[in-house]
Amino acid sequence: MTFVVTEACIKCKLTDCVEVCPVDCFHEGPNFLVIDPDECIDCTLCEPECPVEAIYSEDELPADQEQFLALNAELSREWPVITEMKDPPEDADEWRDVKDKLKYLER
Repeated sequence: MTFVVTEACIKCKLTDCVEVCPVDCFHEGPNFLVIDPDECIDCTLCEPECPVEAIYSEDELPADQEQFLALNAELSREWPVITEMKDPPEDADEWRDVKDKLKYLER
């Protein structure tokens, strides 16, 4: 099983989750984070750290977020690993409650 970063992270990209990951399974894109499903050890540490509740276990993934399981797997092969917390984007707070953000995902 793996954990999955979902749509709520797009354009927020808060990195609180990265600091607690014991296996460095997070990867960073321009405006989104993903989890490498092959590296994730299902430790559950990242889920409560996410301020926008964007991380779910794959077993509890909301139906409207299921496409993010494949998206995390795909993009984790392309994007570099992130291991340290970074400052959030300047406009992150403006994007916290925005829905339907997939169209804003930058690859």
